[in-house]
Order: sequence, then C-alpha cells, then structure tokens
Amino acid sequence: MIQRLISEILRKDAPVVVGLDPNISFLPPQLLEQAGSDVDDTLLPYAEVEDIVAAEAVWRFNKGIIDAVSDLVPAVKPQSAMYEQFGIPGLIAYRRTVEYSRSKGLIVIGDVKRGDIGSTSEAYARAHLTDKAFSVDFATVNPYLGSDGIEPFIKICKEYDRGIFVLVKTSNPSSGEFQDALTGDGRSVSELVGTKVAEWGEQCMEGTYSNVGAVVGATYPEQGRRLRRIMPHTFILAPGYGAQGAGADDLSEFFDEDGSGAIVNSSRGIIAAYKKAPYDHYGPEGYAEAAREAAKDMVMDLRRALAKRRTF
Repeated sequence: MIQRLISEILRKDAPVVVGLDPNISFLPPQLLEQAGSDVDDTLLPYAEVEDIVAAEAVWRFNKGIIDAVSDLVPAVKPQSAMYEQFGIPGLIAYRRTVEYSRSKGLIVIGDVKRGDIGSTSEAYARAHLTDKAFSVDFATVNPYLGSDGIEPFIKICKEYDRGIFVLVKTSNPSSGEFQDALTGDGRSVSELVGTKVAEWGEQCMEGTYSNVGAVVGATYPEQGRRLRRIMPHTFILAPGYGAQGAGADDLSEFFDEDGSGAIVNSSRGIIAAYKKAPYDHYGPEGYAEAAREAAKDMVMDLRRALAKRRTF
C-alpha cells in the first residue's frame, strides 16, 4: 500500500493530501438548502431531520471537492468525527465519500485515531482496514497503549495490504504537554514513540518504506527533523500546513533527500478556501473552484521548497 501511495505522489508530482473535515460552517448555504429539500425519509426512524440534512450536504460538498482536486493530488483524508457527529446519516456520508474518492483513483487515509488493546484493537482494524463498511487504505492510530494496541493493526495490514499512520508528534498547540516531556534517557516522549514506530515498521517493509507510517505535525519543524533521523524508513503524514501556520519551507526536511518520504495535509485551507483571500472572489457557489486553486498553490509551494532543498 505504501508503494501505491508513493507511486501516485510521483505520478502527480504532488506530496499533498486534502483533508475532508467538513465543519458545518464550511458548507455553502445552497448545499444545505438543496439537501433540506431532498430528505431521505428512510432514515427518519434512525436520525433527526437536521442530521439527515447536514450529512447529505456534507456528502454533496465532498463530492464537489473531490471532483475539483482528484487530478491534482494523490490522496484525501476524511476525519471520521466530522461524520460521526451526525449519527447514522453521517456514517453513510463517510462511506459514500470513501467509495467515491476511490472511484476517482484517490488513496484514502481514514483519520480515525483508533487505539485500544487485544480483540478491541483488532476489531477497530477490521472495521477500517479490511473490506468492511468503513474500509480505507490507511488509518491513523493512537499508540498510547503501546505494542498491545499496535500489533493487531499490523496483523491486519499484512493480511489486507493496508497501512497505518501512528501519532508521534501532533500539530496541535498543547501536544507538548505529553509529547515533549523527557524520559529517563533524555529522549522526548515523541522520540521514544518514533523509535517504536521504526521498530514496528520493520514488520511491514515495502521497499524503502514501511506500511507503518507516522504522523508528525508540520508546525514543529525542529522535532520533525529529529524524528526523520530516528525513523529513516518511515513515511510521514504531516498535518498543519496552511491554516495551522506551517509553510512549505518548514516541511522540507520532513522529506528525504530525493524528495520522497512524506505527504502533507491541508484541510480547511483547501476545502474552505472560498471563505478567505485570495480565493474569496469565487464565493460560496464556486467553493470547488476555490479549493482547486488552493490545492494548485499548495502543490507549487511544496515543489518549490523541495527543489530548493535539492540544490544544497
């Protein structure tokens, strides 16, 4: 699976994943109005009308975004919580989003952040990394419970040729409360987790990289440089570009010298681009066109930063 992702990144020359995290405030009014006039009555026994409408609007929004960017980027990353909040209609919208993304040739990273132990962890893995209802190509995983929580995911990855991205250093401001704390040997907790990710990854090597990847926030470039050295054969998923403050130059050393080894996520910076300059002239009706322009600009920004790095 990691080789499929790398191949698509190289084919499109775009180490970019678009996060499909459709906060209700991102949805153009016309989509909510259209969804409200076309309520699926079969869902009424299982959900409130407002949730049915919101989930349908989310699906229509996602479809527009996917159509706009599928030829530019190799992957999308739907955040499951943004769908789960709408109950059963939201889960249906999540599944439709995944299936449609795949039909457009995109690799899907399910941002589900699951983590437990034993049979529960394996059940999570089977739900998201087999051919079940919520099947994706990669899933994000929380390593807080240690190897007991990760090994069941690795087992399913091997069986179904899927991948995981393990949370190592996240992009949020308070991540340092735990992740930057020092262990007895002077390493930070994130560096300890990175060491374990490299060990777990040895079980799932596919060429240079493993199907066990790592989430490393783009907002912490210095930690990213250290973790890249700790995890030389680990593919990095880097959230935090754009709206969270990280730029392409901050990310260049997350990549290997040949420009491989990482993929960068942007969510609201792309899907809600129509709400801010320089894309706001598109307006709500042109939300998909604005997303396409924002994705193009991000791809060019990363190409520039990686080309600059290669000259040194």
